[in-house]
Amino acid sequence: METKENKEMLRGGQFIVKETLCEDVFTPEDFSEEQKMMRDSVKEFVDREIWPKKDRFEKKDYALTEDIMKQAGELGLLGVSIPEEYGGLGMGFVTSMLVCDYISGATGSIATAFGAHTGIGTMPIVLYGTEEQKKKYVPKLAKGEWFGSYCLTEPGAGSDANSGKTKAVLSDDGKHYKISGQKMWITNAGFATIFIVFARIENDENISCFIVEYDPENPNGMTFGKEEHKLGIHASSTRQVFFSETIVPVENMLSERGNGFKIAINSLNIGRVKLAGACLDAQRRIIDGSVKYANERIQFNRPIAKFGAIKMKLAEMATSSYAGESACYRVAMNIEERIAIRMRDGNSHEEAKLKGVEEYAIECSLVKVSLSEDMQECSDEGIQIFGGMGFSAETPMEAAWRDARITRIYEGTNEINRMLAVGMLMKKAFKGHVDLLGPTKAVADELTGIPSFETPDYSALLSEEKDMIKKLKKVFLMVAGNAVQKYGTELEEHQQILMAFSDILIEIYMAESSILRAEKNAGRFGEKNQKEQIAMAKLYLYHTVDTVAQKAKEAIVSIAEGDEQRMMLMGLKRFTKYQNQPNVVALRNIIADKVIQENTYPF
Repeated sequence: METKENKEMLRGGQFIVKETLCEDVFTPEDFSEEQKMMRDSVKEFVDREIWPKKDRFEKKDYALTEDIMKQAGELGLLGVSIPEEYGGLGMGFVTSMLVCDYISGATGSIATAFGAHTGIGTMPIVLYGTEEQKKKYVPKLAKGEWFGSYCLTEPGAGSDANSGKTKAVLSDDGKHYKISGQKMWITNAGFATIFIVFARIENDENISCFIVEYDPENPNGMTFGKEEHKLGIHASSTRQVFFSETIVPVENMLSERGNGFKIAINSLNIGRVKLAGACLDAQRRIIDGSVKYANERIQFNRPIAKFGAIKMKLAEMATSSYAGESACYRVAMNIEERIAIRMRDGNSHEEAKLKGVEEYAIECSLVKVSLSEDMQECSDEGIQIFGGMGFSAETPMEAAWRDARITRIYEGTNEINRMLAVGMLMKKAFKGHVDLLGPTKAVADELTGIPSFETPDYSALLSEEKDMIKKLKKVFLMVAGNAVQKYGTELEEHQQILMAFSDILIEIYMAESSILRAEKNAGRFGEKNQKEQIAMAKLYLYHTVDTVAQKAKEAIVSIAEGDEQRMMLMGLKRFTKYQNQPNVVALRNIIADKVIQENTYPF
């Protein structure tokens, strides 16, 4: 994959202190012909094999999930990002995101099984395995002959992943480890052959990681709990796994002793951005179902789609979906380009991918939080549009709502991810990878200086919106800079403040991604042809300004007093002043009318 020589590659987190040009972002409209063909083939597979069988997934047909996964393996969909020498297709990060996106929308059961297998069930071996390990296991995982599972969570070790009690004891002859312990909430446990298991050796500070094979003919000390009864993802196999002196050859350790926590964290970084992608087609399908119902449902002698209250919902649903696509594919291409740069610099494919994803770990957390919450909101509004029918299991909305709920919990809860994002940004600042100090000082100087009374020229398309993004970034720098100055390294103890900062980061990233996509597309397809995209970018920003103002005020009144507080509140008012407020109802009508006319999510 080639990048423009004159393009400035922003490092992870630098979006908050630097301007991104629209021509430097990747959007869904930039898909290559090969990527479009891949997208269409995945959609055809889902519409043929998964969507018509939704009732079977809701009735906990685990065998159907396994069968669909085998078919996906035969089609090559499980090995999209796996190098060709290990039986995969060797495609780039954007294409792997695209496949994850479109295979995940019909039911959360397949989304979960697919994500767990291709991500945390396979990637640890691809990225950390020896050549022998990769040759032995990865081709079968890529083709769906074997399935992968990931055993990290324990009754006493959830978000605090490194606190697991599962033990690995080296045999007297030094040839194998005996693993004993209990793992819970293990996806694909009912049909997996390969388990990525985290266990502690002696009293090591950090856990280690092992590849454990399961053969039902020779259980080797492995037993399984019953399938868990869950709110959603009904046909996703979820069981407890018990190990009782399970014998694992020493050559099945992944990476080095004590490296398990690092493997877990880096696997989850990939999992987070892919989970965000997995929310996208679910939103599109919810919008499709909602608008079709709204066009068909007659009340007061006309379709309910004609009513402003329904138009508002459809417009907001489409706008959040558009923003999600914009942000997910923006960061996916950032990762792909960083991988390409690493490989040109001599890194192996594995190291390049690890470092490429790790570079954008902040953005991975931001999109995971935003997309999972937007999907829940979208499904909730889908139920509301269907009214009483939406509450019935006979329509797909209630299943979508239930399936959406887990996305805010796995791959790290949204609370953990919010705090991680800010924490990682601060660490990058301390390392000098993101210059927060200079821009923060500039904002402080601007606050104490004389404000400009010149009227800006906002004649260019989206110029005021881009200027608003710059000002919202100043809000973050103002409040976060003050908090760092006040609390120093103890800032991580002030979780409510961190959560507010994270919400500001999320909304800025999502709004900026939407604006850049709309601007780029208006430039190449014509402003008239993109009026709905421009309306969505403006509508999303309108909400962003309100959210940033609210969260920043919450932080300011909690960390500052007296003159300092008054100065920051004045700064907040200055930086959130929207010169030409958009007509929100008019924007929603532009968006909703397009969705209603096309009878689908058309963007």
